[in-house]
Amino acid sequence: MKITDFAVIFILLFLPFGVVSDLRVQNQREVQQLEMKYTSALRTAVQDAGVVLSQNERQEREAGYGSDKFFRVDKEEALNTFLHTLFLNMGIDGDTVAQRALLDYMPALMILDYDGYYVFASESYIDEHGKAVQGPKWSEKKPYAYVDSAGNSVGFTLDNYVHAYDARNHSWVEGFQKELQGQTMISLLNDPEAFEQVRRSTIVHSIQEDLGRLINLHNEKAAHNGISYTFTLPLISQEEWYNTVDDVGLMAFIQGIPVGDRYYNNYGFGGGRVVRKQAIIGGVEPDTGMKYFYRESCPAPYKATERFTDEKSAAAAGYFEYKCDNDYK
Repeated sequence: MKITDFAVIFILLFLPFGVVSDLRVQNQREVQQLEMKYTSALRTAVQDAGVVLSQNERQEREAGYGSDKFFRVDKEEALNTFLHTLFLNMGIDGDTVAQRALLDYMPALMILDYDGYYVFASESYIDEHGKAVQGPKWSEKKPYAYVDSAGNSVGFTLDNYVHAYDARNHSWVEGFQKELQGQTMISLLNDPEAFEQVRRSTIVHSIQEDLGRLINLHNEKAAHNGISYTFTLPLISQEEWYNTVDDVGLMAFIQGIPVGDRYYNNYGFGGGRVVRKQAIIGGVEPDTGMKYFYRESCPAPYKATERFTDEKSAAAAGYFEYKCDNDYK
């Protein structure tokens, strides 16, 4: 046989393998591009929703004076913004059929508020006409609640402010942990380190438990809609969870979108924290009864009695300025 014959045989034998390899590489490249597109769309959507959560257009929405993490969230506006941005970047803006199909791959959407969280997910409920229906809806706000072995209950927030029930004294107290330390029989409030650990773990556990329940319900709905993928609780490290629950924000989960020969799974978080000036504290000198105001970060030797938004308001209430070394650092 001539060498050209061997060359022809070689080409006939190995050309199909080369074609298949090229197709596989091209397919992997397309899959990666799709995954990047979905990830970018999800991140942009949660970020836009997070910005909406921090908008204070009216006075009643202004951040609370006692904490830079307390302000009233507009969950409806955040949801609309999230979906609009997501649909737009997914290339399905205006395509209601594709939008409904995409929502089938979203087991839950959560909004973390200052003292609790909301869930937007498909649930069975009774509508305004008294009929049992299945569809996406907002849950009531779910508190970050904790009960200890003595029967004391604590409602946590995204910072150290609490509403707590003292079971022994049958009384309710509220305030920052450092202000309540030593004032109640609730042992958790008297240990700053244990308080912070329990606070974070309680918030994370509450969300994880609820998310697991919702994913199980979503699996039932997905199977009914012909989706064979089994949704599972996403693997998120404890450190990531703790960072996520540090501020008001929106969490969204996408699972099971077919991409090539695998499935796309991801989640996103968009924070809505407002950065503001420190609160002005009004305090009283115990011996003389003189009233002074100072910034929240100042370790002034006075008993805090009031909070103000600015120095002018404190002065108008009869407080004199206390010069703190921290103000000049």
